[in-house]
Amino acid sequence: MTAGQEFDLAALQRALRAEVDGEVRFDAGSRGAYATDGSNYRHVPLGVVVPRTVEAGAAAVGVCSRFAAPVLSRGGGTSLGGQCTNEAVVIDWTKYCHRLVSVDPQGRTCVVEPGIVLDELNRQLAQHGLKFGPKPSTHSHCALGGMIGNNSCGASAQAYGKTADNIRRLEVLTYEGARFWAGPTGEDEYARIVTDGGPRAMIYQGLRDITGRHLAEIRRGYPKIPRRVSGYNLDSLLPENGFDVARALVGSEGTLVTVLRAELELVEVPAAEALLVLGFDDIYQAADAVPDLLEHSRPTQLEAIDGRMAQLMREEHAYLDSLESLPEGDSWLLVQFTGDTKQEADAQAYELLRALGRDEDDPKVALSDDPAREQEMLKAREAGLGVTARPPDGSETWEGWEDSAVAPEKLGAYLRDLERLFDRYGYQQASLYGHFGQGCVHTRIPFELREGKGIEAFRAFLFDAADLVASYGGSLSGEHGDGQARGELLPRMFGQTLVDAMGEVKALFDPGNRMNPGKVIHPHRVDADLRLGAAWRPEPKQTHFAYPDDGNDFGQAVLRCVGIGNCRTHQGGVMCPSYRATGEEEHSTRGRARLLFEMLGGHDDSPVTGGWRSTEVHDALDLCLACKGCKSDCPVGVDMATYKAEFLAHHYQGRLRPPAHYAMGWLPLWAHLTRTLAAPGLANAVLHAPALGRMGKMLAGIDPRRAAPLFAADSFQESWHRAAKPQPDPGDPRTVVLWPDTFTNQFHPHVADAAVRVLEDAGFHVAVPAGPVCCGLTWISTGQLTTARRVLERTTRVLQPWLEAGTPIIGLEPSCTAVFRTDAPDLLAGDQDITRLASQTRTFAEHLVNHAPDSWQPPRTSRAATVQTHCHQHAVLGTGPDRELMRRAGLEANVLDEGCCGLAGNFGFERGHYDLSRAIAEQGVLPAVRDTAPGAFVLADGFSCRTQIDQATTGRQALHLAEALALALDGPPPADHPEKAIPRPQPRPAAARLLTAGVAGTLTGLATAAVLATHRHRARRR
Repeated sequence: MTAGQEFDLAALQRALRAEVDGEVRFDAGSRGAYATDGSNYRHVPLGVVVPRTVEAGAAAVGVCSRFAAPVLSRGGGTSLGGQCTNEAVVIDWTKYCHRLVSVDPQGRTCVVEPGIVLDELNRQLAQHGLKFGPKPSTHSHCALGGMIGNNSCGASAQAYGKTADNIRRLEVLTYEGARFWAGPTGEDEYARIVTDGGPRAMIYQGLRDITGRHLAEIRRGYPKIPRRVSGYNLDSLLPENGFDVARALVGSEGTLVTVLRAELELVEVPAAEALLVLGFDDIYQAADAVPDLLEHSRPTQLEAIDGRMAQLMREEHAYLDSLESLPEGDSWLLVQFTGDTKQEADAQAYELLRALGRDEDDPKVALSDDPAREQEMLKAREAGLGVTARPPDGSETWEGWEDSAVAPEKLGAYLRDLERLFDRYGYQQASLYGHFGQGCVHTRIPFELREGKGIEAFRAFLFDAADLVASYGGSLSGEHGDGQARGELLPRMFGQTLVDAMGEVKALFDPGNRMNPGKVIHPHRVDADLRLGAAWRPEPKQTHFAYPDDGNDFGQAVLRCVGIGNCRTHQGGVMCPSYRATGEEEHSTRGRARLLFEMLGGHDDSPVTGGWRSTEVHDALDLCLACKGCKSDCPVGVDMATYKAEFLAHHYQGRLRPPAHYAMGWLPLWAHLTRTLAAPGLANAVLHAPALGRMGKMLAGIDPRRAAPLFAADSFQESWHRAAKPQPDPGDPRTVVLWPDTFTNQFHPHVADAAVRVLEDAGFHVAVPAGPVCCGLTWISTGQLTTARRVLERTTRVLQPWLEAGTPIIGLEPSCTAVFRTDAPDLLAGDQDITRLASQTRTFAEHLVNHAPDSWQPPRTSRAATVQTHCHQHAVLGTGPDRELMRRAGLEANVLDEGCCGLAGNFGFERGHYDLSRAIAEQGVLPAVRDTAPGAFVLADGFSCRTQIDQATTGRQALHLAEALALALDGPPPADHPEKAIPRPQPRPAAARLLTAGVAGTLTGLATAAVLATHRHRARRR
């Protein structure tokens, strides 16, 4: 607790629960999830309040004020200066308080609540042809309240300015209860406020007094550069700037007031854009060229990428298409122009080239007016933090000096001096990039923040860097604000007199220092409260997975999360489906990573205790779908599905597991036993009998509303080997092994039949393993990793002849194929057969696109198709070959970018997950399927995706791509709902179900009881 703060925490919690319409959480899990932001700092909060309305948020501040408890008003929590972590009551506005209150299209203004996300705001404004101008790289998940707190900028600030430049008015609340709208204040308005009296009058009089006493210092001491974000905006209170109290409060980081609503100034959405890319030999030459570019043009963006960032992208296989579009050079400037027409935007680019004495044929010049291509290239620049945070070589880089700014004409010289400072401290390989058109430099530095000498060097470097940027008349922060990272350095930039004046403003608004204390003014030391630090001693963890990309260290894997917050997006990609449905921080990939970090220990005040047995971590991971979306969509490659499997393995070691882990986790075994007993029909009858089916689902931990998939009468392997087809020679280059995964083999054998037909049509000889084989997916997803290892070892023994011959293994089910590519090599690191299996495994489309004879053409099916990509395919396997195969087959594919289907293997079947599973599906996938034309295909290679679509009220059944191609071999499928041509398993008639249900129910009950009894006995022995 901050020094001097004494209050009854339990009474505070009771009062908040009684008086605030919201979610009040003082539990360990919530406190752990909010203990860090995107910075180097960590403070465990007192508790978290999630208000349902703006009025409820104001009430929460009032309760805290009554108890003298500190308050932190938080948006997306992505701040890099430590502004969004504090030992305070955290008010998170983003879950409920995210309305666009009103829009005035003629006046080009709108009023918003603080929790609205920038991209969502602009989506709603698009119908008016308007948008909010500033666009930081976190635009998909940053909240407007946070942007106001930080005075955010982004690349578009080149054209539209900082957030402060786009604020008309703010509705604010002081800690002591004064509530008012603030904005520009003319003399008449000022006189009226003073006449009305009260706290607002006292504040305004105080501000005028402080400004009046420091007029000369303010006019002289504030750098006249485009990107000055550090310090309070006292210059907005100057008479010549209209005594604008709203703009003075922007960038105060929640240390002065709580922002309840904001009136924003809007700009028109440009009709056309053009992007000019210029190559240079190094980043210093690129910086030197900026003044000349600005002299001859007025771009809307002027961004820089250096060779180090480009190299990291290549090593991480990220944004390769964007890199291929870059002209020659080792560093680049990306110059964007906008206009009312394409010709107008292009003309500005050509005019600049002529002014520079260059033309389009120059190998160091690339010009694009393709909006999609431009956005991909600009996304590559936006990805800088993620790309540079965790390089593939295993090193770590950190924020702390990541957004300094100088005048653009001084940028080249500043960068050279900054590089010399890096060399002096031994900080090599720091990438330099950013918003060069406004002199703002982004970088991440390999500080050593785990031991005393490294932290001493970190502190010394920051003070030297502050002196350096001040010598150039620059700003400590050009975008990210001060927080704790730069608050202590402010006197180096402004001098003590101006910092004292800022302290007077702090005392005027918050005399008790309860608003986000320790940030900006009266700051904690820059080297205190570190997330790591010299005293950090995490507990080493023995693990099942190897984590080869993280030095074989689970703790290092958890540290991959640097708090960027891309997992909090609401549209596009896959990550993170549970967060999108719940809006809960602890259900985001970041929130879960934070709780795992707390679980590791190392800090005496960690709220998460119990290690692997932690209930807080278990509860947060329970709603993780293990979709692996974060593995690809997270800029630093956090793989929460693997972390969840690891955690569950240790959490339940020696203990009874949930029934679904035995029912769904052991599904391949139960399916095999069902075949052995010749009872697939019996199983179907039981699972779909009204009374016994419900009872069986209850015992198995399956939600009663979820229909069980139907076993096929014959498995694919049974029908294949019954046909006595000759087994092809493993050494024949035309031979392929078709992998009989459990889902295809036992439930949808028609998919494998279709794949065989297409593969044979392409000239391949198909082999199918005899006997039961499995990839171990269901055991992995439920954390039964010891069993999964045994299953995989048995699989490689069965596949031995084909592995030794180098025969391709063709996977039809994306989740199982992904196991062979990633999970298996990580679980059995060093096993050469597993390494061979990983390298020989291909998807159906990969093999046909890349290895079919040139003379073969896919069967043509001139149809439209709505395509749902399985999450594991999106994350691990990629969709390029599938898109190409569909193109060659004449399929007009609408590949959905609507996220996860929500079923995700066992997740959507488990009791307690049904509602969330359906909510996720309804966010995009199911509406898109319902909107598909009757004559178009609905394609989904994943069994889970097909099941979710089949069981939802869409009126459609999804097909595997192999089925669509096989239908084309037979000629045109039915014009209305072409999937009707595919036979599917059907439940037995009602009479048969009733006759067999008793017998089958008894067998199911005995099997379940035997498994549970065995595990209870083992648990007692342990």
